[in-house]
Amino acid sequence: MDIEPASGPEASYAVPLKVPSGRIYVFFNHNTDNIRLVLADKAAYKDGFSRRVDSLGHFVFKYSDDHGRSWSATRYDIPQRDFEIDRKNPYGGKLKFFWTVGKAFTYKGAGYVPLHKVGGFGEGFFTSSEGVLLRSPNILTERDTTKIQWETFPDGDVGIRAPLGGGPVAEEQSFSILSDGSIFCSFRTIDGHPAFTYSRDGGRTWEPSQYMRYDDGRLMKHPRAATFLWRCENGKYLYWFHNHGGRFIREHPNRRTIAYEDRNPVWLVGGIESDSPDGKVIRWSQPEIALYDDDPIIRISYPDLVEDAGDFFITETQKDVARVHKLDPSLLQGLWNQFDAKTISREGLIWEAAGEVPASVRAPTLTPFYRRSNRADHGKQDLRTGFSLDLWVRLELDPSPHTLLDNRTSDGKGFALVTTAANAVELIMNDGRTENRWASDPGTLVASKLQHVVVIVDGGPKIVTFVINGMLNDGGDSRQSGWGRFSPDLRGVAGAAELRISPAHVHRVRIFNRYLRNAEVIALYRAGP
Repeated sequence: MDIEPASGPEASYAVPLKVPSGRIYVFFNHNTDNIRLVLADKAAYKDGFSRRVDSLGHFVFKYSDDHGRSWSATRYDIPQRDFEIDRKNPYGGKLKFFWTVGKAFTYKGAGYVPLHKVGGFGEGFFTSSEGVLLRSPNILTERDTTKIQWETFPDGDVGIRAPLGGGPVAEEQSFSILSDGSIFCSFRTIDGHPAFTYSRDGGRTWEPSQYMRYDDGRLMKHPRAATFLWRCENGKYLYWFHNHGGRFIREHPNRRTIAYEDRNPVWLVGGIESDSPDGKVIRWSQPEIALYDDDPIIRISYPDLVEDAGDFFITETQKDVARVHKLDPSLLQGLWNQFDAKTISREGLIWEAAGEVPASVRAPTLTPFYRRSNRADHGKQDLRTGFSLDLWVRLELDPSPHTLLDNRTSDGKGFALVTTAANAVELIMNDGRTENRWASDPGTLVASKLQHVVVIVDGGPKIVTFVINGMLNDGGDSRQSGWGRFSPDLRGVAGAAELRISPAHVHRVRIFNRYLRNAEVIALYRAGP
């Protein structure tokens, strides 16, 4: 059932809100005046006009009283108060630029609809943006749609913007209500990090925005992509982001545009509430990969979370197909329990040694990443397997590399874990046809200190990660991400019959015939050597 005719004019970015009576409202952009082009930056549009007109005009709603089978014939405009960003657009605010993908919500008897105001069109399409909330004090009870009242939050004429010193983009705000009534808001920027803020008065005012951080204080990294959060029925939180960015986006000359890239894989972090002098705040775990696509260019985005009878489902789209995924509950519990877990996982453990570690042992057998299939063409069957190497090491660093583990044959087939001149540890994988390498972040190894080093090889998304002393490498200021991809054509890491170990440097080693989750690795670190 069409809410608006597909023949136009443009009706875009619809978000629903169901009120206690059962009525469903849907809020959306509508190009009511059928504007076909708008002023834009000439650096991006040669003639100075953009012909994409789905993010301007009127913000409107319709309603349904029969569960979406039919919709009101009348379309109702929602007034939005002029802000500084509106007055500075090329039309002085007489024509407004905006859109929304934020989920509408209710709070203390009022309805709230997020809106993302836009300052202009140019390189990266939206050249500046900020978030506001449209609040209706009576939409939950008023049946006469002409009497529904609206006000624009926050007070003043400046919306939710990037942190001080950040760029001009702050958009796609996502809101969640904490147990004490505070409102948490997350949003995307072009600064290489997602940002957040709290309101303690129902959205009327907001604390100064900050960049998102893990509980250990490190900044999260994120591009210009949807970054949503949800409060779950158990009172805990999940947060969706992409775990790359930093200064490599922030310092790029075309950051408005390149920041849209790389939305695959998707990472989740878990949140739990904690007390602060100002009210409840959220502590965030380190992340886990939740979703991936075999095509690294595919953009997985615009999610929502559905809970049903204790099960968790994520919806998302990659611009063509909308999909639903059931999440493994153990993945989520691992995120929420990550703050104090110290269990030693033994699932998939195929070899370990501690204390007097031998210089060589019979090499454990690791499952290949793929094999010949039973199809008629006998092509590749991707097993989506993986392995993990868990070591406690003590090193005297010098310019020459140390080999910690090595099962390679004379022609290089197999795997090795070696130190590098950058005070990092590098994994080398070779199947005799292709070789892949990925190293931990520079400077993660420290001389004369007992350290926990884990490398995780995940054959699902074909990603290698390092967790050093319980901290997932994220690239820091050295590179855009701490995780790296390996070739889908790499068959495996079977090498020589012997696994060689450096007992002078390795004090404990465990080898797992599966990829470990980061939560498991953090627990291993807490458990100690």
